[in-house]
Amino acid sequence: MNERIEINPNVMLGKPVIRGTRISVELILRKLSEGMTEAEVLDAYPRLTRVDIQSVFAYAADTISHETVLLQPA
Repeated sequence: MNERIEINPNVMLGKPVIRGTRISVELILRKLSEGMTEAEVLDAYPRLTRVDIQSVFAYAADTISHETVLLQPA
C-alpha cells in the first residue's frame, strides 16, 4: 500500500485518504478531472504536497490494475 494513502474505518467511513488528513483520493481525482490544475489543488489544500498528488495517481493506478473486466458477448 502507498505510504501516503491510508484506509481507516474511523476516517471518512474507510475511504482512502491522504494520510493525516480527511482529504479523500476521490476528491483529488475529481478536482483534477474537473479541470483544476495541480497548482490550484495545492493552493486550495495547503497541507498537501506534490508527492501527495502523485501518490493519489499511483493509488488509483494500482487499484485499477487489479480490476477484472467481464465482457458480454454481443
